[in-house]
Order: sequence, then C-alpha cells, then structure tokens
Amino acid sequence: MTHPVHTPVIAADGGLVRFALAELLAGGPRTMRVELSDAAAAEPWLTRLVGEEAALAALTTGAAEVPARPELADLALLLWARRWWPASPGLGVAPLDPALLDLEAAVATAAVAEGVLDGFEATPGELFDAAAEGIAATSVAEEVRELCLRLAAWFDERDDVVRAEAAAALAAAVSPGQRAYALAAGAGGMAAGDGIVAEGRASVDWARVPPGILDAADDTVTWRIVAAPTGTRLEVEVAGAFADAALTAFATRDGEVVAEVPLHLGAARFAGAADFAGSVPIGLVVGVTAESITGTTPEDRAEVVALVRAREALPPTARTLAERAVAAAAGEEF
Repeated sequence: MTHPVHTPVIAADGGLVRFALAELLAGGPRTMRVELSDAAAAEPWLTRLVGEEAALAALTTGAAEVPARPELADLALLLWARRWWPASPGLGVAPLDPALLDLEAAVATAAVAEGVLDGFEATPGELFDAAAEGIAATSVAEEVRELCLRLAAWFDERDDVVRAEAAAALAAAVSPGQRAYALAAGAGGMAAGDGIVAEGRASVDWARVPPGILDAADDTVTWRIVAAPTGTRLEVEVAGAFADAALTAFATRDGEVVAEVPLHLGAARFAGAADFAGSVPIGLVVGVTAESITGTTPEDRAEVVALVRAREALPPTARTLAERAVAAAAGEEF
C-alpha cells in the first residue's frame, strides 16, 4: 500500500478522491482517482463531478480514473501541505505559515463544497477559525485581505454572521510584515561527559509526530545511556524545533518499549532524560509508537523533499499562498 505521504487525498461522503503526489506538486495533475466505499452516499457528488456515464462506471466497479478537477487539486495540495510539508532549513525547504495554509484551505474548501462535494468532511468555518488566531502580519497582506473578504461574503450568504464579521475584521486588520519562527537548528549538541555506556543517532518518522513541529531532516535525534552514581539514565535530544508540542521518545528493544523519555522544548530543540534499567542495544522512536501508524522510510522522506524543492521553479500561481509568503519575505519578485 502506498504511504499516505505519497497520496494526497480528499475525503467525501462515501468515497475518497486521490491524486498522485508527483503530479500534484509539479503543478499540473492530469487525472485523479475516485474510490468509493458507499455508492449511495457518493452518487450525488460523483455525478456532478464526472458526469452520468463515468459516474455509472465508477459506481459499478467501485473506482475510476477521471480527469483532474483544478478546484479539487488545489484543495488536495493544501490539505497535504498542512500535514506533510517537510520544513527543514538544512534541506532547503522553508517552513510554511500554518495560518496561511488554513486560510487558503478554508477558501478552497468553500469552493469545493459548493456544487461538487456537498458532504465534504472539513468545513470552511473550522479552517478559518484556526487561521484567524495566527494571522496578524504577513508578507502577502493584500492576498490575505482578498481571501478574508471572499470568506466574509461566503459566511454572510450562509447567515454565519459571527464568522462573516470576523473575516471582515481580519481583512481590515492584517498588515504587511513577517512572521518570526523559533527555529535555530544545529545550535550545539549534547555535552561530552563521562560514564557513557552507549550512544547513537536516529531519525524522526514524519508519520509519528505532529506536523510543523520538527525539522524534517534525518539524523536529528541524538541519544545516549549514561551511568552515574545515582543510577543509569537515558538522555535524548531532538535538534530543530519550530514550535512546542507534547512529545515523548521511546526506547525499544525487539519492538517492545523499554523506556519513555518526556521531551521538553528548549533552545531550538527538544530534550529530556529518564531512568534507564535496560540493556543495549536499543532503538529510539520519537512520537507515537502505536502499531496502527504506518511509518515513513528514509526513501519516502527523500522523495518528498526532492519534489517539494522542485516547486521553487513553478510560477507563483501554481504555488500556495504560504509558499508565496516565504518567497516574498525572501525578496523574490512575482
């Protein structure tokens, strides 16, 4: 099964709409795949989406490859970027402002919800609420104002007076500027010391941590087991932090967790230590260890980073608002 990091998807009533990641990130997806789980629920939007003949074929077989719809491709790209964008200054991928992603996704969701996917599970209101908390100053203020005014009108048409007023107020309040990030990856490392029993490095699996929290590069995790008069401890450090989050590192042996280390945000890194009574060697996992999680591989991550970096060559209209904000802050001409 293809990992979710490679398959941007939109969930609708009774089915999924999938895109090929390489085509989507290249700015010109030609096709999309519709997969149905409930034909009765999917039939109304599917017929509007692909027409009666193609819809009948899809309803009969449960899936179909159809020409890509630009509004769905835009939304799929934004939803994918909110979860999987591999921010890493060391890899040449700038972080994207999550508030800008949420704002543009709110507008894209509104466009899709009207006449294409009436039962789409995400709502423009929820996305706007998330965006409104984070936008104050931005290098793309005029574009933000335009999107906010479009949302204000959309909310007003649906008698959502509170959000309509909030979107209009945000349009009036947003100002030119640049969001600051707390990242300072690579600043120092674990101090050398006596009593080191074992040490090693590990990579963060993107699927096991919240999006937008850690540098996406590999080999950012350093761990060591230290013997001291008061007992043996496991020390863990994860370099490259964009924001705070509740993170834990788990020492594993033969797939079983043998120690847990709560991690706390410090100067551009997460770090923590805990008593350790086990033996070496160990594995080190940062984030969720549930067996239901489908992990990413180094090959997965390298492929995604390469595809994202190639987007720098795309015209501005093919890039997200958050990407354009990064470029504008860097002084690129549009």
